[in-house]
Amino acid sequence: MTKPVPVSSRAANIEYAIRDVVVPAVQLEAEGHEIIKLNIGDPIAYPGLPTPPHMVDAYVDALKSGKNGYSPSYGLPQLRQAIADDERRKGWEAKAEDVYVCHGVTEALQLIFAAVLEEGSKVLAPGPHYPPYMAYPQMFGAETIEYQLHQNDGWKPDFDDIASKMDNDVRLLVLINPNNPCGTVCGAEDVDKLLAIAREYPNCIVVADEIYDGLDFTGRHVSVASRSSDVPVIALNGVSKVYYAPGWRIGYMALHDPSSRLELVRDGIERLLRSRLCASTPAQMGYLAGLTGDRAWMSAYANRVMKQRDHCLKRIAAIDGLEVEQPGGAFYMFIRLADEHWAADDKAFVLRLLHEEHVLLVHGSGFSPELGKGHIRLVYLADIEVLDEAFDRIERFLQKYRRTPVIS
Repeated sequence: MTKPVPVSSRAANIEYAIRDVVVPAVQLEAEGHEIIKLNIGDPIAYPGLPTPPHMVDAYVDALKSGKNGYSPSYGLPQLRQAIADDERRKGWEAKAEDVYVCHGVTEALQLIFAAVLEEGSKVLAPGPHYPPYMAYPQMFGAETIEYQLHQNDGWKPDFDDIASKMDNDVRLLVLINPNNPCGTVCGAEDVDKLLAIAREYPNCIVVADEIYDGLDFTGRHVSVASRSSDVPVIALNGVSKVYYAPGWRIGYMALHDPSSRLELVRDGIERLLRSRLCASTPAQMGYLAGLTGDRAWMSAYANRVMKQRDHCLKRIAAIDGLEVEQPGGAFYMFIRLADEHWAADDKAFVLRLLHEEHVLLVHGSGFSPELGKGHIRLVYLADIEVLDEAFDRIERFLQKYRRTPVIS
């Protein structure tokens, strides 16, 4: 028998739990089952939260007017300026030349990792966290070290743990704010504590993933760059979550360099950007319309999301076997499995629930093997009627296995 062509270890070791659980769900759908999907943070997958029409019109107009060519590698100048204007409203002196438009935040991360990391360097990221923070650094010979979040205190960062894990090999210190998957919102005091730690390490850059900043239900959120007078910060954001256009794949990084320490990193990022040509030109025009147009629609969307969050909190409080800290932002709940046998194997819970009750969630250990285990992530963007049906099925599932021993 012919042996298969070998795959690289870097590819073979990649896991992305949010989409990995879709594989068995697709098989069940092929067999004729309808699945309640609460696994992926795609607002367009749920009715009632469409991309705003004026943004879609701008995208379509760009197509119809022939604006389909390559854009400049760093992004359309007018979009870079609009993003800089938006960042300035958040409290720091961003300029258009500080902004780089990418194929979503995911590509921005890949570019940052490629420009900064090398063999032996480290990324310090929250655990649990968005999976690419764990998956990508290894491609550059680096490793991700997780710092703890206080799961019984709103999943706030453990700053003592951060300080204990910092050293001169930590090149990137990550804050996801609001957090995916936990929904934590860090305010000014928390951000200042993080910056104080980073300040002691001159080769460390703070990566501020703020893609959910427009979905803050606490009023506490602040831009990390706005709080820094000396520590270099790379802010990440884009069109996917707050502007409800994830499939457009337009994100950006904005470099805040108050002490003029990022000259070499900036040059590396620009070289990488030029080598991959550009982000989608029509999609950039759509995002430009969102940034420069009327934003009155945003409050209605945010109110709907918060109403659904509050409904989920009530349902979870009434179900024996589930516990949750109230999320302050984004549109996720990181729910603790209180039954001992499921707490020990959250992935088994997710897969059995999928096969027996046809509800699709994501296992918490997919966001951190240690710091996320014993949890499940739920996206609460579906209609309340759909959420209620999902919770009814989850409760039935929990009760069933409380009566019947779990057999592996």
